[in-house]
Amino acid sequence: MALANAGCTVDAVCPSRHPLRKTHALRQMHKYSYFSPLSSLQHAVVSARPDLIVPGDDLATHRLHELYWQDEQHNGRQSTLCALIERSLGSPESFPIVYERTSFMRLAEEAGVRVPTTAALADFNELRQWAVQFKFPFVLKADGSSGGEGVRVVRTIEEAKKAFRKLHAPPLLARAAKRTLFDGDATLLLPSLLRRRPAVSTQTFVEGREANSTVACWNGIVLAGLHFEVVNKMHSTGHATVIKIIDHPEMTGAVETMVARLKLSGLHGFDFILEENTRHAYLIEVNPRSTQVSHLTLGPGRDLAAALVAALTRSAVRAESQMRENNTIALFPQEWTRDPASPFLRSAYHDVPWEEPEFVRACAEKARKQNRSIKPRDWDLAVAHLMRLAPQESASHTVSSGPKIE
Repeated sequence: MALANAGCTVDAVCPSRHPLRKTHALRQMHKYSYFSPLSSLQHAVVSARPDLIVPGDDLATHRLHELYWQDEQHNGRQSTLCALIERSLGSPESFPIVYERTSFMRLAEEAGVRVPTTAALADFNELRQWAVQFKFPFVLKADGSSGGEGVRVVRTIEEAKKAFRKLHAPPLLARAAKRTLFDGDATLLLPSLLRRRPAVSTQTFVEGREANSTVACWNGIVLAGLHFEVVNKMHSTGHATVIKIIDHPEMTGAVETMVARLKLSGLHGFDFILEENTRHAYLIEVNPRSTQVSHLTLGPGRDLAAALVAALTRSAVRAESQMRENNTIALFPQEWTRDPASPFLRSAYHDVPWEEPEFVRACAEKARKQNRSIKPRDWDLAVAHLMRLAPQESASHTVSSGPKIE
């Protein structure tokens, strides 16, 4: 929606039951196949002929990397497809680094960015050695995870062993089958069948508040950026549901340094911990994709979609602001899913795309399936209350002509 409002013609590749299909911001939908992902992605690219590709999750970025290496092997790095992916994501030398937590953290440390001590763990012996050298608590993380699913804070050696065993294990077949059959999501099926084990790393624990940055960048230069402190989360290691806009020079500097080092392009996110007493910003990981706040338009220098379009078209930035004085944002459907009665839904800026009521309903329905602890009747009342909050004026639905984004 943000890209369409910035002047783009937007196509999307997504599973058949994805809520994106309920929006009016898209020109065309292309079906994504979990069983032939590269073929479906390549078919969509050939059909849409985009000027830029914007991945919306980690798996999409990973598939684009695979597609790049596959096409480079057959047609060379100068091929049209390779050039498109490189223009969209940045230097191919960065592709493996953004997925390997230890490699990324090592590069950040070498660049002078403040980071917690990080190491890869191959087995229980290395875990025990780390526990002897560093004090509890510390953090264990599985590569390829997102949204806090692959993160554990451990406080004893028993907790550490249990967490390592779980994080290092292949996805459970029952879980993969359930997600495939009921959610139409076969992401875990192949890793489960092939018994693929994710790499696990460990980091020293930094006491403080979580924060994150999301930026639009072009050839290693940051064009626009947003920096937030996390106010509320889905759970202790989960994704943010309420955030507060902040200015933090150390976060800004760290992001600019890493974007330049990796020669990134497109939309990227960076996660930090702001140390409790000093407010020092510790960089803890990168998200090589658009994040859940990349769509926010907060004026000059803080409108990522507008900055990206300006770089692509070599024109002046036409930034907009959807907010005025409220610096706290309740994300939809995240905070509403966490607590439909949350006071932040009234006191903060409630980030709901009211102009797309069918999309809002689709997001609410998807959230209901993910939060089965709420009784159906209570959920129906919450949905009805949500829709009553919607502004009464109707909105027209248009798709602007302009660069083609996928």
